[in-house]
Amino acid sequence: MDTILNNLIRAIFVLGLALALGGCANKIDDTAPVTIIDQKIYDPLEPANRVSWDLNYKVFDKYLLRPVAVFYRNYIPDPLKSGIYNVTSNLNEPSAMVNNLLQGNVADAGNALGRLLINSTLGILGVFDVASEIGLDAKHDEFGEVLAVYGVHAGPYLMVPAMGPTTVRNEVGDVVDDLYIPGTLIGFLPGLGIKLIKGIHQRAQLLEQEAVLKSSLDPYIFVREAYYQYRTNDIYDGNVPEIEEEDEDFGDDFDLD
Repeated sequence: MDTILNNLIRAIFVLGLALALGGCANKIDDTAPVTIIDQKIYDPLEPANRVSWDLNYKVFDKYLLRPVAVFYRNYIPDPLKSGIYNVTSNLNEPSAMVNNLLQGNVADAGNALGRLLINSTLGILGVFDVASEIGLDAKHDEFGEVLAVYGVHAGPYLMVPAMGPTTVRNEVGDVVDDLYIPGTLIGFLPGLGIKLIKGIHQRAQLLEQEAVLKSSLDPYIFVREAYYQYRTNDIYDGNVPEIEEEDEDFGDDFDLD
């Protein structure tokens, strides 16, 4: 109970900070106000974020996370890797169901419920992703997406030490997602272990893309832009509206007579 209360207090505090820094708008529609907001990168804390980036990239990743990810990729059997990751992903289905309902996505909420029931039974507690095999692909919406859909601005970009890129809004979302069952029943240390397993699995998947990051002129900016694009794509479920640019009329600027 103390853990739930502490997380709730933290969520309320960070949500208040998000509203103060970002403000609110109306629920998103075809005019794509949230996309415009999220595509305009807001990084007022860049000097501090760059310090955190150097710590993450040059220390934590180089000497800890990457070596573990390499070992994980090369020496852990693929069936075991997929099974462990499937179990951790199956724990996200309850929050996905609620978050989709909060967005009015009844079909996606039903999809999450179906995945939970199928993978928890036929998939042996989620070890096997049977639901995907029959066409029920995962759609793990986070509470940060719910806030975005209802117009809460992303707030400042944050590079969190030992964790990576986020925004104030998505930090709020992460806190709220931890309040859902089974997160509240698992406890802090087991929950941290689950997040660590998922992080290692995802880091191993990025090993083949390291050359792209290293070849970029500024890795910090590359990661920041990629993060904003990824989050905006999530908000619109891959259907990001195009932002029309105003046409410039150059004809009036020249006198051809």
